[in-house]
Amino acid sequence: MSDPSHSQSSPKREKGLLERLSWLLLREPEDREQLQEILQQAHERNLLDAEALSMIEGVMQVSELVARDIMIPRVRMDMINVEDDLKDVLSFAVERTHSRFPVYERNKDNVIGVLLAKDLLRMQQGLGGTLREMLRPAVYIPETKKLNFLLHDFRVNRNHIALVVDEHGGVSGLVTIEDVLEQIVGDIEDEYDFDTDADNIIGLHGSDAGSESGAYRVKAITELSQFDEVFGTTYSNEQAHTVGGLLTEHLGRIPRRGEVILIPPMKFEVLKAHARQVLLVKVRHLSSQELNIQNKTSEHVPSGNPA
Repeated sequence: MSDPSHSQSSPKREKGLLERLSWLLLREPEDREQLQEILQQAHERNLLDAEALSMIEGVMQVSELVARDIMIPRVRMDMINVEDDLKDVLSFAVERTHSRFPVYERNKDNVIGVLLAKDLLRMQQGLGGTLREMLRPAVYIPETKKLNFLLHDFRVNRNHIALVVDEHGGVSGLVTIEDVLEQIVGDIEDEYDFDTDADNIIGLHGSDAGSESGAYRVKAITELSQFDEVFGTTYSNEQAHTVGGLLTEHLGRIPRRGEVILIPPMKFEVLKAHARQVLLVKVRHLSSQELNIQNKTSEHVPSGNPA
């Protein structure tokens, strides 16, 4: 026998939901701003939870962004020389932990293909051919490629990586399907994620530091009080509470991947970011020479305690 109380209450709840859905669907926004306002109101009326609202906003932002906005800059691309010994290639792949590597010949503008880590393992076991024979075709896209079209291409062609080229045909960066999806769903764990809260700030060594000694990798969620304690700065203020907030406040917008921001006495390079927030940065103290140049050319740049 059915529960009378349940049968009587269900139509009422269903009607309430339909009414709320009708309120949302019958309104016709005239522009993107009105659409965002309607979505926000839908969230306030519990039609959309916070995660769904964030994803819808991410989809809207993807249609406005291009490959140049989110690409990994060429200087940070992990690439393999086709002439390298297999032993060196294996060591490099293990150190970098990526699943795919662009492979070049003679110079880094001449990418001849993409090497999959699983194919590299086959080579190690003697099951494949030479490095050149194991390469997959490289996909090239212009810097101005819209991300919504790029995501469609990734899905249709079952491709996960694309090389970004500038107007002169030179390789300027790299975009992966993960980079595009992160604009919609937020951060996806990868080789830059740390294991514990204690690892908010870690020193970089060797190739990770690049040409910059004394560099550190810092989570953007790191509290400014912790950052100040480690680096001897005085950034903490009422407007920003985290490193990411400091950079956003300084620029007046969300920093982009690859962007370099100077806030004396520190240099910040954005390693990882999506349309809604910066996630990871590389930092180091500015040298005396850099500070002198900065003081001469940018008197408006805030000191170590920005307002």
